[in-house]
Amino acid sequence: MTSTISNQVMWNRLISVVEEQAQALVRTAFSTSVREAGDLSAGVYDMKGNMLAQAVTGTPGHVNAMADAVAHFIREIGEENIFEQDVYITNDPWKGTGHRHDITVVSPAFHHGKHVGFFGCTAHITDIGGRGFGADANDVFEEGLAIPIMKFAERGDVDKTLVKIIRENVREPDQLVGDVYALATCNEVGQRRLVEMMNEFNLSALDDVAAFILENSRRATIERIAALTNGTATGEMTIDGFDKPITLKVRLDIEDERIVCDFDGTSGLDKKGINVPLVYTKAYACYALKCAIAPEIPNNAASLAPFETLAPEGSIVNAPPPAPVALRHVIGHMLPDTVYDALDKLLPETVPAEGAGSLCNFQVSLRPRMDAPAPPHARRSEVLTFNSGGAGARPAHDGLNATAFPSGVMTMPVEATEHAGPVIIWRKELRPDSGGAGAHRGGLGQFMEVGAVEGHEFDFSAMFDRVNHPARGRRGGLNGAPTTIARSDGEPMRGKGKQFVPHGEKVMLAFPGGAGYGEPKNRDTKSVKRDLARGYISADTARNEYALSESDIESVLAGAKNGEDIK
Repeated sequence: MTSTISNQVMWNRLISVVEEQAQALVRTAFSTSVREAGDLSAGVYDMKGNMLAQAVTGTPGHVNAMADAVAHFIREIGEENIFEQDVYITNDPWKGTGHRHDITVVSPAFHHGKHVGFFGCTAHITDIGGRGFGADANDVFEEGLAIPIMKFAERGDVDKTLVKIIRENVREPDQLVGDVYALATCNEVGQRRLVEMMNEFNLSALDDVAAFILENSRRATIERIAALTNGTATGEMTIDGFDKPITLKVRLDIEDERIVCDFDGTSGLDKKGINVPLVYTKAYACYALKCAIAPEIPNNAASLAPFETLAPEGSIVNAPPPAPVALRHVIGHMLPDTVYDALDKLLPETVPAEGAGSLCNFQVSLRPRMDAPAPPHARRSEVLTFNSGGAGARPAHDGLNATAFPSGVMTMPVEATEHAGPVIIWRKELRPDSGGAGAHRGGLGQFMEVGAVEGHEFDFSAMFDRVNHPARGRRGGLNGAPTTIARSDGEPMRGKGKQFVPHGEKVMLAFPGGAGYGEPKNRDTKSVKRDLARGYISADTARNEYALSESDIESVLAGAKNGEDIK
């Protein structure tokens, strides 16, 4: 019988194994969304498809959704058809991570010829064909190539017919195929490290350590839940939607050994691609509760199980096929703030104010200008960039500037974005006064100005929310600033959808700020002065929202002009 200490060491080792798996994907991926933003996941699973450990690097929309994915692969492939050096693949939104722009790859792990488990990983790819990444599709068939659960490689031999089909159906074939090979390679890295671990600990199977991980994780999570007072509360939030507002509703029930999120009453399906498969809804509802209640317990099948999610089929958060789902993240990333609206009533002083929520993503589809002769260097290109608004203020801290919560992906550097294609980021900086005032200030959003290299025009696929419904303050805190979007010639633009930008014009963006927490009058004067000195707030905000005196404002601005900061 393996000792408790040995099992704990092996548990930590498995987490290290899958983190190395994830880092191998970051280093080898072709798409900038993986290399620069970390929009990926990686995990190791037992023979039944239960997730045992996940990488630290990654986003909860992938990782928590992938907790259910491997079981689908086992059923579809069949245990009798699983061989050493196999690689399986899909981008099924309902059996993977919610939309066709995520490729999930699963590989069986073998030790001395014996099947012992699985490795799985996911990455967001720039293009999968169809209408392109955006909300414009009317059904999932318009959203790109469908890859059912199938073998990418059997016994090490790649299905070259599948590769040809993929290449002929996407706009960036080298990137996509390169990413698939990177996904397969990172699983192979995980398997090599697992074999080393099993040899070191003289293991022939993972059954004992798997049982230890799952039993202890479930018990620890249930203990956290049992320490709470049972109760029920409701939460609600209205967001922009595509062409009409969407209402998100949740009833939260804290029971003895579980917490249930029920999204009954939420808006129905949308005609456009902002609908959410239930697997993605579960991922973010669970993540919100894990962050608030059991953040230190590692993610695995057992630590996620006590957090249950219900949603009526046909609602926007339980969209059945063939609903369009390409931008499922725009709604899905708002679910934690909806859950927190309810949880704040049960666990006061625990959860943050609302933040920007959904990522401030956009995709630029560039081509040679068509209104006049294009220069020889002009070319077609697809450039996807991930950006963030501000996070909501917390009960004891300011919100983080330009930081993605709940997705956790990173804002992409300008240099990486411009390297991906003939796009120019003319401006990218923090947006003063965008964080809601409060005892703790909301995080700032960003300004961006986006254009193209001379000789190009482009379609701009907007994927924004918070245009008409900014982040709401909590416990007396003020709202964050809304999203704004327009062309440089003054032509208004929509928050979602593909829109044409002619040669020489730019897209002018202001991303939303997080909301404040607590009454602004309770913010300490030193923090107000520091925000003013750093340019986070204007003199008007310092004066009108925080009642800073004119003499203090003049003194702080004079010091800032001389390079002084408020420590």
